[in-house]
Amino acid sequence: MISPNLSAIFYLLSGILFILALRGLSSPETSRQGNFFGIFGMIIAISVTFLSIGNFSNGFIVVLIFLLLGGLIGAFIAYKIPMTAMPELVAGFHSLVGLAAVFVAISAFLNPEAFNLGTRGDIKLGSLIEMSIGAAVGAITFSGSIIAFLKLQGIMSGSPITFKGQHPLNALILISIIIITFLLCSTQSSNLFWILLAISFLIGFLLIIPIGGADMPVVISMLNSYSGWAAAGIGFTLENTALIITGALVGSSGAILSYIMCKGMNRSFFNVILGGFGATEQSSSSQNKEQRPVKSGNADDAAFLMKNASSVIIVPGYGMAVAQAQHALREMVDTLKKNDIKVSYAIHPVAGRMPGHMNVLLAEANVPYDEVFELEEINNDFANADVAFVIGANDVTNPVAKTDPQSPIFGMPVLDVEKCKSVLFVKRSLSPGYAGIDNDLFYKENTLMLFADAKKMTEDITKNL
Repeated sequence: MISPNLSAIFYLLSGILFILALRGLSSPETSRQGNFFGIFGMIIAISVTFLSIGNFSNGFIVVLIFLLLGGLIGAFIAYKIPMTAMPELVAGFHSLVGLAAVFVAISAFLNPEAFNLGTRGDIKLGSLIEMSIGAAVGAITFSGSIIAFLKLQGIMSGSPITFKGQHPLNALILISIIIITFLLCSTQSSNLFWILLAISFLIGFLLIIPIGGADMPVVISMLNSYSGWAAAGIGFTLENTALIITGALVGSSGAILSYIMCKGMNRSFFNVILGGFGATEQSSSSQNKEQRPVKSGNADDAAFLMKNASSVIIVPGYGMAVAQAQHALREMVDTLKKNDIKVSYAIHPVAGRMPGHMNVLLAEANVPYDEVFELEEINNDFANADVAFVIGANDVTNPVAKTDPQSPIFGMPVLDVEKCKSVLFVKRSLSPGYAGIDNDLFYKENTLMLFADAKKMTEDITKNL
């Protein structure tokens, strides 16, 4: 057993490492180092927590076994999961963080003596408030993350699911959570505690189902923030400094990221989390809009246009991720460079299904970081580019966001792909994007549709270059 003072020092050290981890993750060049800082900090925090207990009983050994088992399962999943399924994995793991907070809160409420929180029915007021908040936020995180996972996995429709009176119902439930928390702190009734958990689980479902697919990156970062605040609340209950620091870092960074992404989409953060967008009649009817004629081509046509270009801008999207075409794309770009063609990548902040999704995939294919540009950095370059190669990016290239006030994505900054001399759009069909609306870019005079699997089409283009 180590002393409380020594534990505090080690917890402080782990907190510093977590801060360094976040700092490292802010840039692709330092992300690997940041991950190592985070891993090392977590090893210190877990080790100190166990050593602080000092009671190596049978129960402790059981906990250790389950900890090792969980770690092995997590490592196996992380190793086996394809990069394309990373958004679903993140959503799933967020749900487990929330559930863990709920389980700890239940344990603390049912057996407060084990946590030095008082006795059952006479729990310290501060501790009861902390565990109530941690339990409620954890339950919301769990159920909300489950819905996000189902939407991302395609088990549930990515379109917003709405019903009459949805917002008043959500408001009523949120007010009820506050009232029940107050009554729970006054009476310490176990019935109120279970009711609090039940309605928290319910509001998690109701908050996420009306959020459309185009907002999924914001949802992922928002749920990340929730999981952090849930962990911080439970950290106060357990009087665990490392858990408080970690939870606060995750919660605040997730909230900041959500704000940044909403700003990049020209959306109100509160509008997104309180119902999303895309639930209008216009958006649903756009799915049934009569399809206009398009120009379609093949790999030979695309290769001809690229060979005669001086500059090409690549716009990757979720279609590239699904087809796992990032390595084929890198080979195509290398071939273009050999022909003295300037190539750059344009990344929209919400391309894919989670923040930084496209950046991760391109990094996996060893794409140089200095060739990858964010929307603000490259949007003006489209007007001077000869060819834009759009590989599965739908909603983030839709010009309707700038022209149609009735569109659910109106006002969202998009990549100005239509300004290129020629646009090559790789897509399996003319189906709408995740936001559920038709893309006007398909029907532009300078757009050539390439209907095929993204990976195969890219490989065929490379063969003809």
